[in-house]
Amino acid sequence: MARRTPQGVVWDFGNVIIQWDPRPAIVAGVGEAEADRFLAADDFDFMAWNHLRDAGATWDDGEADVRRTYPHWAEHAAAYRANFEHSMIGPVPGTAELITELHAAGVSQLGLTNWSHELYPAAPRLFPVLDLLDDVVVSGTEKVAKPDRAIFEIAVSRAGLPAADLVFVDDSEANVAAAIEFGLDGIAFTGADDLRASLRERGLPV
Repeated sequence: MARRTPQGVVWDFGNVIIQWDPRPAIVAGVGEAEADRFLAADDFDFMAWNHLRDAGATWDDGEADVRRTYPHWAEHAAAYRANFEHSMIGPVPGTAELITELHAAGVSQLGLTNWSHELYPAAPRLFPVLDLLDDVVVSGTEKVAKPDRAIFEIAVSRAGLPAADLVFVDDSEANVAAAIEFGLDGIAFTGADDLRASLRERGLPV
């Protein structure tokens, strides 16, 4: 059976459009050795702590929690927000070209990113390709993050298309699985060349 051609593409941002790595931001504040010690710590899970900001918690509250509960990591945690732009280390090769081609062909495109509401404005300022998207759903603004089903409900509503007419691209297999369970088509991102082939296979003009 032929696969139906999507009418829109829903894009994750981090490590799909924008290369993201928290380490350079933390290094800018506390140095390489301390950053590595912090990110490898057994008593503090940076990624889980960051995910709470993506889900709508504030940085002021998060840093206050660290000062209270893990005071030995307070400077390290604060370094991330203070130097956040260093975590966006450049565009993912090839993805901006795909977005540009889809935009030129009139294909609907939406961003769906796990990103802090407070820190998100740096992304479109530094990566103008995001301006080609019709809309962006920012988890921190909506106060719910992938892979929660509720954020896919928001994205589909904002896209104005049925879930089955949307293909979702994310580097997280858990997020892709959640999107598929919700009813979207899903592609696990491994690189722009493979993505181009997958989109073309679905009949999209790239």
